[in-house]
Amino acid sequence: MSEALLSVENLTISYGAIKALRGVSFTVGKGEVITLIGSNGAGKSTTLNGISNIVKKASGRVVFDGVDITSLPPDRIVKSGLVQSPEGRRIFANLTVKDNLEMGSYTLTDKAQIKKNLSWVLELFPRLKERFSQVAGTLSGGEQQMLAIGRALMGSPRLLLLDEPSMGLSPILVDEIFTIIKVINEAGAAILLVEQNAYKALGIAGRAYILETGEIVKEGLASSLMTDDAVKKAYLGG
Repeated sequence: MSEALLSVENLTISYGAIKALRGVSFTVGKGEVITLIGSNGAGKSTTLNGISNIVKKASGRVVFDGVDITSLPPDRIVKSGLVQSPEGRRIFANLTVKDNLEMGSYTLTDKAQIKKNLSWVLELFPRLKERFSQVAGTLSGGEQQMLAIGRALMGSPRLLLLDEPSMGLSPILVDEIFTIIKVINEAGAAILLVEQNAYKALGIAGRAYILETGEIVKEGLASSLMTDDAVKKAYLGG
């Protein structure tokens, strides 16, 4: 494994009396694609939101590129190069595609970098270029997902947190999104992927962690977990 870019240590998060995460620990190396898989309610999105400090942690530590970011406000975390594309897309429906993308670069001050990021995003997602001046709420589900990922890329992430990028998409669009995830990784960003489609997730990741009721119950090379009988039975429909 390459040098750790992200270390999550003993992360515990509660919603009232319910413990959503119980001492979750894992790492993401520089340039790696790591996937967290698990059934609905296992704590996958909570893990990402805990890393980004969108939800309050009961205990635990998050270290990004050697810096303790456990208590940093979310905007400072984004500024450090750790950017999340949230579940359910959460685009600004009343703003145009252009405005949504520009919102993604709000932590950057280098105008040349913003311009470079924008041209790369439009190259990755030609459909966003075609709909540049269109109001985002009028886009199809697949286009909104592209916009959510594009907006995250505008922040120059060194680590991209992707929460359910294939949710609600047709099989053809799912293939397209996963091809783009591969391209983003090859361009240098590490990726932490939360994904219902375990087959697709394990196909793209180097390593994987399996979450059940807020705890990591299994970890290993994605290729090994793909052939693990218990994993196949629980998550791969076989």
